[in-house]
Amino acid sequence: MAIPKTLGIETEYGIFLRGAGESNPIAASSMLINAYLHDLATANDHQAKVGWDFEDESPGNDARGFAPLGSRPPDIETHLVNAVLTNGARYYVDHAHPELSTPECADPLSIVQYDRAAELIVERSMRAARRMLPPGQELVVYKNNSDGKGNSYGCHENYLMERQTPFGRIVAHATSHFVSRQIFTGSGKTGTEAKGLTARDVPYQLTQRADFFEEEVGLETTLKRPIINTRDEPHADATKYRRLHVIVGDANMSEVATFLKVGTTTFILSMIEDDFLPRGFALESPVQAMRQVSYDLTLRKPLRLLDGSTVTALDMQWELYERASKYASERGTSAVGGPVAGQVLERWEAVLTQLEDDPMELADQLDWVAKYRLVEGYRERNGLDWGDPRLTAIDLQYHDLRPEKSIFRKLGMQTMVTQAEIEFATVNPPRDTRAYFRGECLRRWSDQIVAANWDSLVFDIGTEPLRRVPMMEPLRGTADHVATLFEECATPKELLDRLAIGG
Repeated sequence: MAIPKTLGIETEYGIFLRGAGESNPIAASSMLINAYLHDLATANDHQAKVGWDFEDESPGNDARGFAPLGSRPPDIETHLVNAVLTNGARYYVDHAHPELSTPECADPLSIVQYDRAAELIVERSMRAARRMLPPGQELVVYKNNSDGKGNSYGCHENYLMERQTPFGRIVAHATSHFVSRQIFTGSGKTGTEAKGLTARDVPYQLTQRADFFEEEVGLETTLKRPIINTRDEPHADATKYRRLHVIVGDANMSEVATFLKVGTTTFILSMIEDDFLPRGFALESPVQAMRQVSYDLTLRKPLRLLDGSTVTALDMQWELYERASKYASERGTSAVGGPVAGQVLERWEAVLTQLEDDPMELADQLDWVAKYRLVEGYRERNGLDWGDPRLTAIDLQYHDLRPEKSIFRKLGMQTMVTQAEIEFATVNPPRDTRAYFRGECLRRWSDQIVAANWDSLVFDIGTEPLRRVPMMEPLRGTADHVATLFEECATPKELLDRLAIGG
């Protein structure tokens, strides 16, 4: 039976030190995050002292139960800056990028709220860094997925699933969704970085990530990227849960695109758990299909299936939508975000209808459409060829997180959360997941917490040994569970005693 989905997004941001002779991305990323943490410390917010606990990190575990010959588990860079925030999020340097992972969320609308809060945190980090840098220098951060030089960085989604669901069933059904959902999740891209192709071949495409996938299934996230990632690291009770780590998506500026990206996938995975998808779209070549969909602005080119038949990405999504609507009617919505599930279905249907009629009418909702109209209008007015560097510059500026430079901010895109809700989420955790317990502990007693991660907190209350609080259930530790307990405990020792966490 499908379980209620716990959700999260991890975004790696592009970064550049403007005004300096050279820009070291690792140093720039560290400076960005440290500047933000310094501002928090100056404001008497001591959460900056709490680092990440790597003890339970196991990114090399493979969901298939084996390690393919030649595969290499991801590196864990414990020496780089790594902080936990009072909203339950993780803010750290991942390889050469600043990365912010949202706290655990219980529905797609909360994901939108905390993803937007992450942008605001990064924006404030840039301002804080500017005050520390010499005149004429600034850190510039982009929420995109490619540097234009063949390097891609990710926006990864995470979905907690029921452990007993056969992994082969996940692969069979999720692959076609990830390939076809690009028609509304893509953030748009001028040209291509695929080997052997130029802007003459691909003037513009729907997504930024499709060029970089080479395998259907695999463990890697930076080399030989797979459509289905097999990392088996649930950050929860591994006997009950698996975490599907989804690496195929773009980093979206559009709130509607983020909402649909996570909301539709939540439905698909719940239907997979309940074996509610009798028909599978077994693609003949999923990796090739990723690019075919991304390169097709008409949304009409057929994809070949293993049985020899063909189907378009739009038709795939229509069938998945119809099945999801039936699922909600027959099985309810407790596993797919509760009341928010209705909004997912309504928006899903409306967007598919408009994509069928005239995609360009979605310029206020979908990134790829908004950017295409922007770039194509500039190209026509100035008589430019596709591949002109000025078009690439507009593409990049669409993702600029500096408010005064961002083209996206000037387009009047539809929103789904208010500015007040975004501000709230920069410092407060969701109330309906274990992030609430983590965030409240950090807000109240950060000076007595020595480390934290997704499934535990480690306290030092002045006695030996340190005390670890396990948090293996993502939907426990919510405000409903522990808000009263926090009000009744003046010290972390009282809390630990009440929780029966001994020394």
